[in-house]
Amino acid sequence: MESTLFDHTKSGRLLAFMIVIITIISYVNANPKVSCFFIFGDSLADNGNNNNLNTLAKVNYKPYGIDFIDSQPTGRFTNGRTTVDIIGEFLGFEKLIPAFASLDNNSFNLLSGANYASGGAGILRQTGTHMGENICLKKQIKHHQIMVSRISDKLGSKKLAQELLNKCLYWVEIGNNDYINNYFMPWIYSSGNLYTPQQFALILIHKYRLHILELYNLGARMITLVGLGQIGCTPNAIQIYGTNNDSSSCISYMNDAVQLFNNKLTTLVDELNSDFTDAKFIYVNSYEIGLSEDLIALGFKVLNVGCCGGDENGQCKPLEIPCENRRDYVFWDSFHPTEAYNLITATKIYQAYYNISYIVTQ
Repeated sequence: MESTLFDHTKSGRLLAFMIVIITIISYVNANPKVSCFFIFGDSLADNGNNNNLNTLAKVNYKPYGIDFIDSQPTGRFTNGRTTVDIIGEFLGFEKLIPAFASLDNNSFNLLSGANYASGGAGILRQTGTHMGENICLKKQIKHHQIMVSRISDKLGSKKLAQELLNKCLYWVEIGNNDYINNYFMPWIYSSGNLYTPQQFALILIHKYRLHILELYNLGARMITLVGLGQIGCTPNAIQIYGTNNDSSSCISYMNDAVQLFNNKLTTLVDELNSDFTDAKFIYVNSYEIGLSEDLIALGFKVLNVGCCGGDENGQCKPLEIPCENRRDYVFWDSFHPTEAYNLITATKIYQAYYNISYIVTQ
């Protein structure tokens, strides 16, 4: 069902949650809680890195950004801010963390961090390439190597750069596309025909672990590893893989597959914390954050349809007029959440994982 009204009890939950948001915002001040913020990921975090790539996976056109600064599209796959934009604000950064594509050696905000995320990207190099170019996780880490060199040059010392990098927060949110735009497209990619879900999850985790170790070797000591969400509940999944008899239920086998990955990721986080006692690895359970009953309780009314209709790639059509009641919608297009949902996600994550005494090295 597309809409559900919430009762007075649910209204009370919404009020309580808004109080939490206000409390967090009031706690944020002009001094960031971490030295810098580095973001690795896919379209959930991309803030413009795909804009100049030869790809269909870019959204630097209206109506994207309709609720962003000056109502302008920036390359963010939503109507306003992304989850990492909001978490950056909660952490105390006065300006949004810039896209790596917009930075050079002379950028004034070079030391605040960088966003390397790329729409369509995955852990595997071939993921999402049917859409065109993207910046896979391996390439994103190569871009981070460039940033490390730039920071060293700016500070005039590799030692000073490492001291700074050790105090930064690293956010890694990737893997959804390895399922959406790889494994569950067996007519394009071979992985869905070659591997069971269990085998595929093992392949992903093996490669993922190697990339995280690369970050550690580059100086990362506070690393957030974000689990995969309920990809079977996106409007795209329901429309393509659902049945005519049920046009609203999530696709369970897709969700089951990502949970195999999430289970292995939690084990990996435990192993990394055990092996590297000088670092902190934090697992974010995105799958549980997206439970529909919680979303309804928080005031969302439309859970399975995007605010804009979406084209054949699941993105808003250029200059399309979206829904007016955007705060009622979980999804902005057929894949990506609205700013309203991103605010809920960011607040829950910050509240649960980013209390200052936990993340800041004493």
